[in-house]
Amino acid sequence: MTVLDTRALNRATLARQLLLDRADVPVLDAVAHLGGLQAQEPQEPFVGLWSRLRAFDPAVLSNLLTERRLVRTHLMRRTVHLVTAADILAWRARHDSMLRQRVLGVYRRELDGIDLDELAAAGRAVMADDEPRSMTELARALTERWPTPGPRALGEMLIALIPVAQLPPRGLWRTRAGVRNLLLSSWLGREIDPPASDGSDPVGQALVRRYLAAFGPAASADLRAWCGLAGLPAAVAAIREELVTFRDERGRELLDLPDAPRPDPDTPAPVRFLPAFDNALLGYHDRSRIIDDAHRGLSVAGARVVLVDGRVAATWSVTADAVMVTPLRRFSRADRTTVAEQGRALASFLSDNDRHRVQIAASPR
Repeated sequence: MTVLDTRALNRATLARQLLLDRADVPVLDAVAHLGGLQAQEPQEPFVGLWSRLRAFDPAVLSNLLTERRLVRTHLMRRTVHLVTAADILAWRARHDSMLRQRVLGVYRRELDGIDLDELAAAGRAVMADDEPRSMTELARALTERWPTPGPRALGEMLIALIPVAQLPPRGLWRTRAGVRNLLLSSWLGREIDPPASDGSDPVGQALVRRYLAAFGPAASADLRAWCGLAGLPAAVAAIREELVTFRDERGRELLDLPDAPRPDPDTPAPVRFLPAFDNALLGYHDRSRIIDDAHRGLSVAGARVVLVDGRVAATWSVTADAVMVTPLRRFSRADRTTVAEQGRALASFLSDNDRHRVQIAASPR
């Protein structure tokens, strides 16, 4: 079986994630290809798409949200994701059990003894008036009936039980707004797709294919790390004959689509600035293809990172008048030049300030 080394996996990841070359595709198609973008920080998807798409216009993303073609909602790993309306309608029911179990993993004691189906029905009844509500407002509407858990535990569980959308203006370009939830069926004008009645798992199989298209070659553990779903081995088995297999240097079996891009490992990789919680990092259990183990914690800490030669080499932040870059390793003179060039382009995108300054800290010794 062919062994793919770390650099080969890195270049495959960059190609699938639209980070090797900026893509000339519509925003909606890019979000669909990526299987959604993690979006608990509302402005971060704009940077993620700017780094991936040629001539990205943030107004297009905002318009897709207000036109209800993109949706902000809890999905993979119970985190807020920006996904297409078509995908959330198809995928939400498949995530129900995971969403419920992840809330119970945090609030099991507070929610002990509560009939969750009864709680869900009561929550739906409250939201049936199509009045947007925050999670706290929704929980407080039911605290008289369930006073023990407290609004936080009750609200988190309600949001997991009931398919909802986070409404604009939250998530619009350069807009600060709180979370207001509405039933997904009310926002999109139709109910989510029910599970298959014959016990098959077409949605699980579709998720496997879509994951590999955007993240492969990858192991089953990587797939689970991306979506948070435990019950996909059967889906993988059902389509295994469609797939090709490899090994990584650790001996893990990697699955992939036969015709998906796997570039030459020596393909040059441009500097890319990634937003907080980008799935190019979080979409894997083994993230060594893109980030050193010593810096793995950055991927879950909300750090914004810079890719140099395809790997995480720095963090970045924004001040009032500059993009600040902090190297994690020694930069060559060429590295500093290319990072500064891309940083100025990012500063121009993020700000109306004409100065477009970039400051790169000294490299660590």
